[in-house]
Amino acid sequence: MIAFEHASFTYGAPPGLGRADVEDVTLSVRDGEVVVLCGRSGCGKSTLLRLANGLAPRFFPGRKSGSVALDGTGVDELATWEIAQRAGSLFQNPRTQFFNVDSTGEVAFALESAGWREDKIRSRVGETFDELGISSLADRSIFELSGGERQKIAFASIWALRPTNLLLDEPTSNLDLPSIDDMARLVRHAKERGCAVLVAEHRLSWLSDVADRYVYLDGGRVQRSMEAAEFLSLDAREVELMGLRAREAGGMVIPPDARDDAPRTGPPLLAAHGLSLSRGSVPVLRDADIELDGGEVVALVGRNGAGKTTLCRSLCGFERKAKGVVAVDGAKATRRERTRISSMVFQDVNYQLFAESVASEVTFGLPTRRARDVDVSRLLFNLDLGGLDDRHPATLSGGQKQRLAVAACVAADKRVLVFDEPTSGLDLDGMRRVARLLKALAQQGRAILVATHDLELIACACTRCLYLEGGVVLPVPAEQGELGRLVHVGRT
Repeated sequence: MIAFEHASFTYGAPPGLGRADVEDVTLSVRDGEVVVLCGRSGCGKSTLLRLANGLAPRFFPGRKSGSVALDGTGVDELATWEIAQRAGSLFQNPRTQFFNVDSTGEVAFALESAGWREDKIRSRVGETFDELGISSLADRSIFELSGGERQKIAFASIWALRPTNLLLDEPTSNLDLPSIDDMARLVRHAKERGCAVLVAEHRLSWLSDVADRYVYLDGGRVQRSMEAAEFLSLDAREVELMGLRAREAGGMVIPPDARDDAPRTGPPLLAAHGLSLSRGSVPVLRDADIELDGGEVVALVGRNGAGKTTLCRSLCGFERKAKGVVAVDGAKATRRERTRISSMVFQDVNYQLFAESVASEVTFGLPTRRARDVDVSRLLFNLDLGGLDDRHPATLSGGQKQRLAVAACVAADKRVLVFDEPTSGLDLDGMRRVARLLKALAQQGRAILVATHDLELIACACTRCLYLEGGVVLPVPAEQGELGRLVHVGRT
């Protein structure tokens, strides 16, 4: 059981770090119950989870009042190893909780830390992989796994101890729809075993058959606590005004191919034919063909591990071993030529921010004469980053960092922009802001490719979809109806 009694927390760090305080929260999650924390980004969802697993204030400094208890014992009275045995925590970014470089060692880590005998560790690790249906991920390098596969390993690592409580922070943010179904099955299984499950989530549709209650937060306070039936019966407009994502996947229809009714007047901006790449003896891309026109936003969908990120990197010229022909404006282009006209905004944008200030990041790497011609302030203002010129990029929120990376791409006059899961962990407002940004960039004549699992983003922003399966890029036929159904079952 998880219990908050008049719990409040104020972070001690300087403001502007994307962290939210919580105030006077009284909430309990009974054994065998799934409670969903929902609300706009910054409403305090993650902070409540940090209070429950002891990270606040032990790791995140701040002032705490009230009480938080696990199975009747105050979190402040428990040692960290005792908290780990009572509450398994899954963070939004699984890399932040990895301690090993291989998947099997990662799942065994908590058991080793708890002092289990080697024979029992081996047995429990095998049971965990089998129970979660992820045996194919055993004995794999963490660095070779996709984002969704890493999330599954992170979950397995906390489930190995069979905790009585689960604390899940955006557990589906990097998962494809079949994997989300697996997550729902796992949460349902934990619920049936009597676990108290507290989930902070923006993507609500997968929880409709699992959740018992929904707790809506705003400004760090509990504004509404609703039984599942009451929440699911709310008017769609009311849900939208609350800033919440869709409660079900139905109705998010794939966009028609905008090129069908428009005769081509010239070669595509970027075209790849026979693109192939293998990791060792394992083929990732097999004779993939893709064409991108200026002015369009193309969604690239496919299951976790299908090779979407590898395809994006290959198009941009980042994969040295990729084979095939890639043309720009109809002329064959070398890898170096592609890197000059294209850029990729990574799923973890922290890997591509280097400068000491927001303003200097925009022109980082540009020749001095070219950098002088960039109107940095105007560019930042247009991307809703006005007034942040002197801030260090590390102090920005995730969405702000992403827009800063886009600003650098625009300043460098990149004609092809590739986004890898740009709405991971974003609320409704954030998703719509990204959708508007993608469409605005396309209207400037750029070609936009978006690797995503987010059906709402596709419905809001994309002009057409491509489906990656078995390393081959396939068009999504309009007669398939809902994209979600296609991604669920795959192609036949």
